[in-house]
Amino acid sequence: MTEIGFYHLTLFSLEQALPKLLEKALEKGYRTVVVTDTPARVEHLSAHLWTYTDDSWLPHGSGAGDRENATHQPIWLTSEEENPNQATAVVLCHGASVAVGGYARCLTLFDGNDSQAVQEARRLWSQWKAEGHTLVYYQQSPNGGWVAR
Repeated sequence: MTEIGFYHLTLFSLEQALPKLLEKALEKGYRTVVVTDTPARVEHLSAHLWTYTDDSWLPHGSGAGDRENATHQPIWLTSEEENPNQATAVVLCHGASVAVGGYARCLTLFDGNDSQAVQEARRLWSQWKAEGHTLVYYQQSPNGGWVAR
């Protein structure tokens, strides 16, 4: 079964939280697929991961020109249900959803200020709990970290 973390974004935006979570995934040795809802958001996140701080960046690729090198990418950004880099972790953003059973770890990030996103997270919680996955709910702490509840 997959270990699924629900990350409730309340204090920081997805653009602020995602790079830190991906850094931790890389530190732990995970190859990761980040799934979002549209190709435009893939491009936005890709540009952001190259420039989110002045002194660092996250190695990644996406289907926009990098497909032939997908197996070499530790992080793959997509709006499709695919795993071209043989990822062991998947991050779901902007309401995207995929079959999580093939991954060791799933991170579902949702905007706590968006009632539809909260409802969808609750629906997924119920679904994945019924499927027998291990679920953990995380809230943002004021310093940008995550607290399991």
